[in-house]
This record gives sequence, C-alpha cells and structure tokens, in this order.
Amino acid sequence: MKQIPIRLGPVALVLTVISICLTVMAILTFSTAGADANMADAFAGSVQTRFTLESEGQALLRDADELLASGGDLEDLPDVTATEGGSVEKTLSRDGYQLKIRLREAGGSYEIQEWTLSKTWEQKDTIDGLWQGF
Repeated sequence: MKQIPIRLGPVALVLTVISICLTVMAILTFSTAGADANMADAFAGSVQTRFTLESEGQALLRDADELLASGGDLEDLPDVTATEGGSVEKTLSRDGYQLKIRLREAGGSYEIQEWTLSKTWEQKDTIDGLWQGF
C-alpha cells in the first residue's frame, strides 16, 4: 500500500496568517472599546454638570415666582446683580461651565431676557501622545 505524503506547509501558513489577523482585530476591538468608554464617561460628566446648572437655574425661577407672588422685587433674590433697564442677572458656575440668567419684571411676573449656558475653551499647546517632530 502506497502512502501519499500530506503537505502541511501551505495549511500551516494560512492558519498562522488567520490567527495573526484575529489577534490584531481583537486588540483593536478592546482598545477602541476602552476609548469609547472613556469618552462616554467624559460626556456623562459634562451632561451631569449642565443638567445640575439647569436645575439651579430653574430653582432661581421658582424663587423669583414666589418672591413676586408675595409682592417682592426681583432685586431681593439672593446673589443677583442689578443691571441697566431694571433687569437682574445671576451667573452660576460649575466645572468650567457657566449659566448666565437675566430676568426683568413684566406685569407682576418676570421675563427671561437671557439664558445662556457656555463653557470657556482653552486650546492645548500639545496633544497628548502626539509626536511633535523633534
């Protein structure tokens, strides 16, 4: 009985290439998932901060409603600054975000003249991990 020799060279080469490709894809998947998780955490923190500021702003409006209903004046609100034209202004700050609120009395109630949520942005001189070329 004659035996035919089995040549495993090409099969082993194909399996090696496939396993290397799968390993590289697995590493890329895990690193991308980690970066996505970090970005999602940062976004969740900024959303939490913005919603906290919005909640504090709504509390100011509630206080203004109660004050005007009892016959008071908007200038009697705590920590507000009187501006030109009979308006009052308050700026709430948290974690680099600012909520600027300006109210004006209007017929026993108030009118919101400004409700601006902003964040000061500062450009980084370098990007972490990026080769500077020198």
